[in-house]
Amino acid sequence: MTDVTQNNLTPEILEKLVIASIKTVYDPEIPVNVYDLGLIYNIEVKPDFTVVITMTLTTPNCPAAGFLPGQVEGRVQDLDDVVDARVELTFDPPFTPDMMSEEAKLELGFL
Repeated sequence: MTDVTQNNLTPEILEKLVIASIKTVYDPEIPVNVYDLGLIYNIEVKPDFTVVITMTLTTPNCPAAGFLPGQVEGRVQDLDDVVDARVELTFDPPFTPDMMSEEAKLELGFL
Protein backbone atom coordinates (compact mmCIF):
# COMPACT_ATOMS: atom_id res chain seq x y z
CA MET A 1 0.00 0.00 0.00
CA THR A 2 1.30 3.49 -0.87
CA ASP A 3 1.47 6.17 1.79
CA VAL A 4 -0.84 9.12 1.14
CA THR A 5 -1.01 12.58 2.71
CA GLN A 6 -4.18 14.42 3.54
CA ASN A 7 -3.97 15.89 0.03
CA ASN A 8 -3.81 12.44 -1.61
CA LEU A 9 -0.19 12.87 -2.66
CA THR A 10 1.95 9.78 -2.90
CA PRO A 11 5.69 9.95 -2.14
CA GLU A 12 6.28 9.46 -5.89
CA ILE A 13 4.19 12.51 -6.79
CA LEU A 14 5.81 14.53 -4.02
CA GLU A 15 9.24 13.58 -5.40
CA LYS A 16 8.26 15.11 -8.75
CA LEU A 17 7.23 18.30 -6.95
CA VAL A 18 10.53 18.28 -5.06
CA ILE A 19 12.45 17.98 -8.33
CA ALA A 20 10.48 20.85 -9.86
CA SER A 21 11.26 22.96 -6.79
CA ILE A 22 14.97 22.10 -6.90
CA LYS A 23 15.05 23.09 -10.57
CA THR A 24 14.40 26.69 -9.48
CA VAL A 25 17.81 26.84 -7.76
CA TYR A 26 20.69 27.93 -9.98
CA ASP A 27 24.42 27.87 -9.44
CA PRO A 28 25.30 31.59 -9.51
CA GLU A 29 28.29 31.01 -11.78
CA ILE A 30 26.60 28.64 -14.23
CA PRO A 31 23.29 29.42 -15.97
CA VAL A 32 21.87 25.94 -15.30
CA ASN A 33 19.76 24.74 -12.39
CA VAL A 34 21.45 22.47 -9.84
CA TYR A 35 19.32 19.44 -10.75
CA ASP A 36 20.19 19.48 -14.46
CA LEU A 37 23.75 20.38 -13.57
CA GLY A 38 23.95 16.97 -11.88
CA LEU A 39 24.56 18.23 -8.36
CA ILE A 40 21.61 16.29 -6.89
CA TYR A 41 22.66 12.71 -6.26
CA ASN A 42 19.60 11.40 -4.47
CA ILE A 43 16.15 12.45 -3.29
CA GLU A 44 14.51 10.31 -0.64
CA VAL A 45 10.89 11.00 0.25
CA LYS A 46 10.23 9.10 3.46
CA PRO A 47 6.81 7.68 4.36
CA ASP A 48 6.27 10.56 6.81
CA PHE A 49 6.93 13.02 3.95
CA THR A 50 10.27 14.23 5.19
CA VAL A 51 12.76 14.64 2.36
CA VAL A 52 16.47 13.90 2.44
CA ILE A 53 18.48 15.25 -0.48
CA THR A 54 22.05 14.18 -1.14
CA MET A 55 23.91 16.70 -3.24
CA THR A 56 27.38 17.80 -4.19
CA LEU A 57 28.99 20.97 -5.48
CA THR A 58 31.08 21.47 -8.60
CA THR A 59 34.20 21.61 -6.39
CA PRO A 60 34.81 21.28 -2.64
CA ASN A 61 35.92 24.93 -2.49
CA CYS A 62 32.94 26.19 -4.52
CA PRO A 63 32.12 29.80 -3.58
CA ALA A 64 28.43 28.84 -3.41
CA ALA A 65 29.07 26.21 -0.72
CA GLY A 66 27.88 28.59 1.98
CA PHE A 67 24.42 29.10 0.54
CA LEU A 68 23.55 26.71 -2.31
CA PRO A 69 22.67 23.69 -0.11
CA GLY A 70 20.56 25.98 2.08
CA GLN A 71 18.69 27.29 -0.95
CA VAL A 72 17.88 23.74 -2.05
CA GLU A 73 16.76 22.81 1.46
CA GLY A 74 14.63 25.96 1.78
CA ARG A 75 12.87 25.51 -1.55
CA VAL A 76 11.93 21.95 -0.66
CA GLN A 77 10.81 22.90 2.85
CA ASP A 78 8.52 25.52 1.32
CA LEU A 79 6.45 22.83 -0.43
CA ASP A 80 3.09 22.42 1.34
CA ASP A 81 3.23 18.66 1.78
CA VAL A 82 6.85 18.40 2.88
CA VAL A 83 7.04 17.90 6.64
CA ASP A 84 10.77 18.64 6.77
CA ALA A 85 13.74 18.67 4.39
CA ARG A 86 17.43 18.10 4.94
CA VAL A 87 20.35 18.40 2.54
CA GLU A 88 23.35 16.16 3.02
CA LEU A 89 26.46 17.38 1.21
CA THR A 90 28.90 14.85 -0.23
CA PHE A 91 31.88 14.89 -2.57
CA ASP A 92 31.86 11.16 -3.21
CA PRO A 93 31.76 10.69 -6.10
CA PRO A 94 33.24 14.00 -7.16
CA PHE A 95 31.25 16.05 -9.66
CA THR A 96 32.16 15.71 -13.34
CA PRO A 97 30.49 17.26 -16.39
CA ASP A 98 29.29 13.75 -17.32
CA MET A 99 26.70 14.09 -14.54
CA MET A 100 24.89 16.92 -16.34
CA SER A 101 21.63 16.36 -18.17
CA GLU A 102 21.67 16.51 -21.96
CA GLU A 103 19.89 19.89 -21.74
CA ALA A 104 22.59 21.27 -19.45
CA LYS A 105 25.37 19.97 -21.69
CA LEU A 106 23.69 21.63 -24.68
CA GLU A 107 23.19 24.90 -22.80
CA LEU A 108 26.85 24.98 -21.76
CA GLY A 109 28.22 23.96 -25.15
CA PHE A 110 29.33 20.43 -24.23
CA LEU A 111 27.32 18.95 -27.13
